[in-house]
Amino acid sequence: MTQKFDVVVIGAGPGGYVAAIKAAQLGLKTACIEKYQDKDGKVSLGGTCLNVGCIPSKALLDSSYKYHEAHEGFKVHGIEAKGVTIDVPAMIGRKAQIVKNLTGGIAGLFKSNGVTMIEGHGKVLANKQVEVTGLDGKTQVLDAENVIIASGSKPVEIPPAPVDQDVIVDSTGALEFLSVPKKLGVIGAGVIGLELGSVWARLGAEVTVIEALDKFLPAADEQIAKEALKVLTKQGLKIRLGARVTGSDVKKKQVTVTFTDANGEQKEVFDKLIVAVGRRPVTTDLLAADSGVNLDERGFIFVDDQCRTSVPGVYAIGDVVRGAMLAHKASEEGIMVAERIAGHKAQMNYDLIPSVIYTHPEIAWVGKTEQQLKGEGVEVNVGTFPFAASGRAMAANDTTGLVKVIADAKTDRVLGVHVIGPSAAELVQQGAIGMEFGTSAEDLGMMVFSHPTLSEALHEAALAVNGHAIHIANRKKR
Repeated sequence: MTQKFDVVVIGAGPGGYVAAIKAAQLGLKTACIEKYQDKDGKVSLGGTCLNVGCIPSKALLDSSYKYHEAHEGFKVHGIEAKGVTIDVPAMIGRKAQIVKNLTGGIAGLFKSNGVTMIEGHGKVLANKQVEVTGLDGKTQVLDAENVIIASGSKPVEIPPAPVDQDVIVDSTGALEFLSVPKKLGVIGAGVIGLELGSVWARLGAEVTVIEALDKFLPAADEQIAKEALKVLTKQGLKIRLGARVTGSDVKKKQVTVTFTDANGEQKEVFDKLIVAVGRRPVTTDLLAADSGVNLDERGFIFVDDQCRTSVPGVYAIGDVVRGAMLAHKASEEGIMVAERIAGHKAQMNYDLIPSVIYTHPEIAWVGKTEQQLKGEGVEVNVGTFPFAASGRAMAANDTTGLVKVIADAKTDRVLGVHVIGPSAAELVQQGAIGMEFGTSAEDLGMMVFSHPTLSEALHEAALAVNGHAIHIANRKKR
């Protein structure tokens, strides 16, 4: 007998599992299909983010920074830490345990919310039916009033550097090194490349990042990107811009990478090479020919602002649709869709999705960049405040970077908050909360911020927008 559900979700990543839980909480009979298997061959929930993305990479970033700080940063505090070493397999083991705890947690949440978990590969058929091919190859068909496609994304592969998950790895393989490579190459100076490069550089690898674009972090505010390039270079990352990889040759557990830049053809030999040139949507065998669901020219599922596909009752969210490939964007799309299916009014604000790069210092932003606003002809006032002038940052010996607040020159409404520095992600989230409620720079400046905190840097940057900063000299108005 065909099983019937109010909602069938394909994919249990941060978009899919959140959508499934929310739908069940709203009283809808919900099933969630997942096929991802861990190294033991067991289906694991949480998608790329939890299994081989956001969470494990942050575990390694934190472990590697603690090692770096013990090695390089304790002395200034009067702490002697001699003979500090890193046990890489133990670090990787800790990461694996965190992933295991969290994936098991999702299974528990499914149970407590009454979500039916189905193991296998989901495929959308006509008339809102979903075919599930189990791990044993057997198929079943589910009837759904509504379908939510949350199939996620996977790393882009490039012909000049085919991944073997040994010498040439993708972002997944880069989380599994059991020793520190002496020389590490990274293709791609995006979020993933910089984060993974930072992990292994802190542990002693000589890291070269090869980026085809001439511009560093083009999505970030230019002032912040310029500061980031300076800081990361000082930390030892060799970042080669305008460098296009043309080939790779693996011999004796090393890889020779050929690339062209402004100086012509170059060759470099690495012990490991990480390919981190972006991600693409997973749509393989996802849609039957008569499903009616359309893809756009880049292979993403076409949706409107409420994540509706071309078929009524079929939705798509997360990395498989337009917009930033971010876990928090996928989750909030999942909430919005579940709410709309339940008949509630819901709309996500796509203008205020924070972006974060978890290097140290962190790089984060929300809203528009100064160059975007100037390109749109919007007159702006800008306030900045350096962490070098923050008492809390000085106490922590973490004074690199700045906070930047951009406001409309006519209305004083805050249009962008950009941070490079300690706890940048948390400070940007404070800006996002204010911006969601239409804050002005003056509003932020009039709020009481506790002292001493890193948050005061946001306060001072907001004051600086209108020349009212207290703890730095204000720029004279022209």
